[in-house]
Amino acid sequence: MRLMRRVHFSSAALAAMTVAASLFALPCAAHHSSAQFDVKGSLTLHGTVRLFQWTNPHCFIQVLVPAHGAQTEWSVEMGAPSQLYRNGWRPSTLKPGDRVTIVIRPLKDGRTGGLFVSGVGPSGAPFKSASPRARS
Repeated sequence: MRLMRRVHFSSAALAAMTVAASLFALPCAAHHSSAQFDVKGSLTLHGTVRLFQWTNPHCFIQVLVPAHGAQTEWSVEMGAPSQLYRNGWRPSTLKPGDRVTIVIRPLKDGRTGGLFVSGVGPSGAPFKSASPRARS
């Protein structure tokens, strides 16, 4: 016969468990911060896809943008693959060599990267939403 025990927690033990659980939640909230992006500014990139990375936790588009006679590579962050999939994106949506126009929220530190806001694909059709944090 199996005995069931009832567990009683003191208010101090319950408070300690609550604090411990909240400490684990802080890194998750920090990970989803958009503090690195200039959310008030935007930049339009006209370039060629070098690579479309369909990976967790975020997808990325690597875009080669002509600048001063050379090409500069930009890294454009997007949402998670599951979110992109729900919005109609597929791993085959972009291929190396595709010409695209992409609007981003640029990185504040001046590096060549940003958060995807919107864009137009090689067919001339607009892309569907790709990030819950991007606001037009």
